[in-house]
Amino acid sequence: MSRILVVEDDHRIAAFIEKGLRAAGCVPVVADTAQEAEALGVAGDVDLVILDMGLPGGDGLQVLRAIRSAGRQMPVIVLTGLTERDATMCLEAGADDYMRKPFAFDELLARIRTRLRDKSSHDGMGIDVGGVHLDLRTRRVRVNGHLVELTNREFVLLEAFMRHPGHVLSREQLLSQVWGYHFDPSTNLVNVYVNALRKKVGGDLIETVRGAGYRFTADPA
Repeated sequence: MSRILVVEDDHRIAAFIEKGLRAAGCVPVVADTAQEAEALGVAGDVDLVILDMGLPGGDGLQVLRAIRSAGRQMPVIVLTGLTERDATMCLEAGADDYMRKPFAFDELLARIRTRLRDKSSHDGMGIDVGGVHLDLRTRRVRVNGHLVELTNREFVLLEAFMRHPGHVLSREQLLSQVWGYHFDPSTNLVNVYVNALRKKVGGDLIETVRGAGYRFTADPA
């Protein structure tokens, strides 16, 4: 059974989520302060985190950064009533998805199952394309044998490319796959991250296809 860390200081919402998770066969672990959430998340003994942003003694962004800084890569779904800009900050800090309050539990459960299924299918696996090796277990990347340090979001973006070598991926597809949310297609978020990724893995590996998107090639010119 999956252990789910529920970080929520509103006891009614926490009880609502806890009850639903138990009915779905999960084991919920509830924390209602930033300090408690950070300790449980950094310990890493959970399969997924449901994280509220407003918490006593801190905030969810602080907790999220602590979890990722400790090297914990379990999926994190943020619950928020914040603006899209603030939600984007959470995604850039390492969250995998977010939902606005109020929310339907069925939708939350569907997202939980999707994230857990994705995590399970990736465990212990690696992807090799050309001279790039992606280790999905350790979250490490090697380019021609040399270790390259990527942020969590850069890693997920590179994974999206390497799962579809030679295919053109549109900005909309990348936003959906990597950020887990349908942003305004005019946002420059993808462009910024692609440029950062090129600097680290090699600019000739990611080709811009004008008017269509980007393509990862195993045989750069």
